[in-house]
Amino acid sequence: MVLQTERLILRPWRESDVESLFQYASDPDVGPAAGWPQHQSVEESKEVIQNVFCGKECYAICLKEDDIAIGSIELMLNGHTNLTTRDDECELGYWLGKPFWGQGMMPEAASELIRRGFEDIGMVRIWCAYYAGNEKSKRVQEKVGFRYQWTTENVDVPLLHEIRTEHVNSMTKKEWLKRNV
Repeated sequence: MVLQTERLILRPWRESDVESLFQYASDPDVGPAAGWPQHQSVEESKEVIQNVFCGKECYAICLKEDDIAIGSIELMLNGHTNLTTRDDECELGYWLGKPFWGQGMMPEAASELIRRGFEDIGMVRIWCAYYAGNEKSKRVQEKVGFRYQWTTENVDVPLLHEIRTEHVNSMTKKEWLKRNV
């Protein structure tokens, strides 16, 4: 499946994306804010493409002009999220390379994947979360229409061996339809 927005292509990850993934995922400002360590090698990035970015609804975020992966976005379906056990709900997760922050690209990509979740896949609710201090992720969620649900203290972040505070938001299909009439 390939999705398009005004400026972006959302497509499955390919092994040929390994260099661009490493370029952006090795930045210490990117992964740790989202709960994963910066990549240390191209080999690590290759393993992530093969074993992490292989979900049914996981997409490389690419600029239309060059089709180079600059980030990742995914609807994590049942079994791949701890925010819901329902088959008609999922979780949205994402990250974007630092050179592309502040340009509205993530809300653009997220809006398209949310549309896909509700219109094409039949979700009734999409969950999304961010760790305290990740104001950029919080702002993306606000811009696309997620509403605050709860905060959990002392959340284990296993990939970083840390404990953090997590803020959970969600959007129902009904709420999405009201925003997109």
